[in-house]
Amino acid sequence: MNIDIEKLSLKELKDLRNQVEKAINSFEERRKAAALVELEEAAKKLGFSLSELTGASAKKRKAVAPKYANPADPSQTWTGRGRRPRWVVEAEAAGKKVEDFLI
Repeated sequence: MNIDIEKLSLKELKDLRNQVEKAINSFEERRKAAALVELEEAAKKLGFSLSELTGASAKKRKAVAPKYANPADPSQTWTGRGRRPRWVVEAEAAGKKVEDFLI
């Protein structure tokens, strides 16, 4: 396929670039999928699963129970982990302590 890119408009060049990027991504995904299938088959022949050989675990995180609740709106809760919700930040700015909101 020969394309004379000198004769293409800017829009056509951008469209061509997008098509090339999509084709590259699609190609890479197909290659990864094929490699994964091949590796899984090789592991299976040896009597293992791929996750056993790579040390990957399927551990799921457990949900953490809320520790704090907004007294103005009890449906707004916070576990005490991660970023503080706006209602906690505003209450602390007003002089309250986070312990005031314990459930």
